Amino acid sequence: MTALPAPVTALAAALGRLPGIGPRSAERLALHVVQSDPALVRQLAEALTMARERVAPCETCGALTEVQPCPICADPHRDASQLCVVERAPDILSLEKSGTFKGRYHVLGGKLSPLNGIGPEDLRIAELDRRLDRQPVSEIILALGGDVEGDATAHFLARRLAPRAVRVSRLAQGLPAGGGLEFADEITLSRAIEGRREMPQ
Repeated sequence: MTALPAPVTALAAALGRLPGIGPRSAERLALHVVQSDPALVRQLAEALTMARERVAPCETCGALTEVQPCPICADPHRDASQLCVVERAPDILSLEKSGTFKGRYHVLGGKLSPLNGIGPEDLRIAELDRRLDRQPVSEIILALGGDVEGDATAHFLARRLAPRAVRVSRLAQGLPAGGGLEFADEITLSRAIEGRREMPQ
């Protein structure tokens, strides 16, 4: 069998490092790119470079944004007394599509996972503490996945927030156990927000 040219193999290897792209998909994408119109390939390369250079985490909440602070943090019509804590920035997009939550967000940047060496100091928990020190918040909604690490992170945060005069709740019905927010539809997320329950402290 004839081997692929080295540049195609290198492109496939690079594409294969993206989440959700297996070796065969990476090879198909690489072959498609090298056979495409050069103008389209340049446009793709420019879009990739521009997105990486111009998009950064919001300095306040951690959402992906092109401006500082992000549009949600800058919106005076959002309810600043409600703070929804999510694991990753894309989770905000999922919740926003539900159209139910009108407060603000805080991205942790992951979840506690001692087996993988991820402790509280590796997440944006200190930033959450500083934010609560300067911003009056009456409720914190923990919108974390229903897996073991998500549960452990939620309980850790509930205990940590116990001394503060703030209600701590968690998304309730509708989210599958072991699943993340990116797999839930808008109606499921809307019901989960509306049916949130207070966490014991």
